[in-house]
Order: sequence, then structure tokens, then C-alpha cells
Amino acid sequence: MSQESNKLGSFLAFTRQHQSLTQREVEKKTGISNAYLSQLETGKIRSPSPVILRKLSDLYGVPYATVLELAGYPVPESGKLDESLTDLAARLGPVTPEEADELADYLSYLRSKRNNRKRR
Repeated sequence: MSQESNKLGSFLAFTRQHQSLTQREVEKKTGISNAYLSQLETGKIRSPSPVILRKLSDLYGVPYATVLELAGYPVPESGKLDESLTDLAARLGPVTPEEADELADYLSYLRSKRNNRKRR
């Protein structure tokens, strides 16, 4: 099992859980079986098709290029930001929508504080 498939599976599982979706709900909305999704999230499927990845990226509202890159497909101009976001998501684990809002607020606060220091 490659590192890419592990990162992809972790990212997809985190994103689905963050949106409070079950695998069955994803199945109903995308036509991707919950069994296939389970194997994808656990890294047992190594090369998901771009069509499957497109359906999931659309449903989850994440950039298609990010999902392609995590699946090991070449993506022009892929950057380190996507990798850092994936690592952060894996470290945090599932978060509630309220926690996500609080994290965004705190990050905004830290950035503002850092920008104020630079101006001095």
C-alpha cells in the first residue's frame, strides 16, 4: 500500500466525517458504493479512477487537483500547501463544524497578531 493511497484515504475519511456524512449517504449522493468507499478510505484501493475522485471532490467541496494529487496522479503546479493541509487534517482527526469555525477564528487571530508584529 503506497503512502499516497494512505494519505488519500485519510483525507477522504476526514472530509466525509467533518461534513457529518455516512458512507451510505455518500453512496446515495454519488452512486459510489459504501463498500468501495470504505476500501478507498482504508487505502485498500490503490488506484481509484479520476471519475470517482471527481464525484467525491464535488460532493465534499474540495479541489479536484488536491484529490488527484493525493491519489498519485500528476497535477501541474501542485504545491506544498495541499500537503500541509492534509497533514493537519490527519493530525487533528475529525472535528465538529463548531470546532472548525473556532480553529479558523484562532488562525485568523494568530495571523493578525503576526502581521501586527511585522509592521512594528
